[in-house]
Amino acid sequence: MKSKLMLTSAVLAFVAGAAQAEDLTLCWAAWDPANALIELSKDYEAQSGNKMSFEFVPWTNFADRMLNELNSGGKLCDLLIGDSQWIGGAAENGQYVKLNDFFDANGISMDAFIPATVTGYSEWPKGTPNYWSLPAFGDVVGWTYRKDWFARPDIQAAFKEKYGRDLGVPATFAELKDTAEFFQGRDIDGKTVYGASIYTERGSEGITMGAMDVLYSFGFNYDNPDKPYEMEGFVNSEGAIAGLEFYKALYDCCTPPGSSNSYMGEGVDAFKSGQVALQMNFAFTWPGFDTDATVGGDVTGYFANPAGPNGDKFAQLGGQGISVVASSEKQEAALTYIKWFAQPEVQAKWWKLGGFSALRAVVEDPGFVASAPYAQTFLDSMAIVKDFWAEPAYATLLQASQKRFHDYVVAGQGSAKEALDGLVADWTEVFEEEGKL
Repeated sequence: MKSKLMLTSAVLAFVAGAAQAEDLTLCWAAWDPANALIELSKDYEAQSGNKMSFEFVPWTNFADRMLNELNSGGKLCDLLIGDSQWIGGAAENGQYVKLNDFFDANGISMDAFIPATVTGYSEWPKGTPNYWSLPAFGDVVGWTYRKDWFARPDIQAAFKEKYGRDLGVPATFAELKDTAEFFQGRDIDGKTVYGASIYTERGSEGITMGAMDVLYSFGFNYDNPDKPYEMEGFVNSEGAIAGLEFYKALYDCCTPPGSSNSYMGEGVDAFKSGQVALQMNFAFTWPGFDTDATVGGDVTGYFANPAGPNGDKFAQLGGQGISVVASSEKQEAALTYIKWFAQPEVQAKWWKLGGFSALRAVVEDPGFVASAPYAQTFLDSMAIVKDFWAEPAYATLLQASQKRFHDYVVAGQGSAKEALDGLVADWTEVFEEEGKL
């Protein structure tokens, strides 16, 4: 395999110097950033002579479709922007091309990217300099709020009368819940509004991404940092239990009717339609809010995850890296796309088009914070990220958390302690079967 991946100097100088152009297919999810990537890639086509085709799959089917493609050794995708959790399985099963030699040959340093995105999207095993993707789209769960409602004198006065403090961006999760409760069922301009849209979706990953976004800041850890895969007392710690209880309380008190299966799209709809004062969602939604006719401009504000009860602040990592698919017969040409995409000028344009660049030269530029109203929140959020398991068995691990969290938070079955004790048992069984315990 290594000899097959050796690149000629002509290829390293771009396919424009090679004998024949290629048609490349890039696979990703079907969402707004994918449309921005089509526009961005026109520059690559012009420079390389290659033609780009795209296979975009709705998020609800993305994992099933693409993981089936990888597992079957399919030839559909030459390049794949895959979820961060896929790295372990794709690396260990030989489904992604290892990029270390390519990066070294082309002067691409992982030090040039936001550290959390390198760990989250590129490394396997975690914490080692073994790279299987280039950070492509930085993403993280954060919050939007109705800045215009928060600024209204009548609402400010009512809030201060009830809570004895000014209405503003919540600094803690306790303050966030107070704010959501304050708006729940309130009449604003003749319309009943609600407190918060949060993730509760059962079928894919939604409620896990939402619950973990809170649990981290309450003290949840996946395992013992001194003994990998030892989860007792970490997954189900007192802090983790309190965090899951909080998430259920927030769901019970403060969400709109019909919120039992909500994820990214439902959150966008709830916020744009003026149903909610607060909305949990990934950062990729923010450019769409900023330009929306109803909630754009000064109507919407953005903030990173608030602190838990002990002052800890973490947020659920989203986003993806771009990889070359090992079963592709066009690996050399696909690697030229990676080289092109890594260039600072390309990454700067990617940000301007609505892509969330992970390149430090872009996000650390002095003008970055002023480039968008959500830019500072993006930086603040990416500085506090944690991610779900990226183990080869991540899908089974995720199915377990989806069931345990949804049964407790939405269906009201059992207690938070029982849910997390059960999750420890589920995950222990998975790792025992894998020979890691």
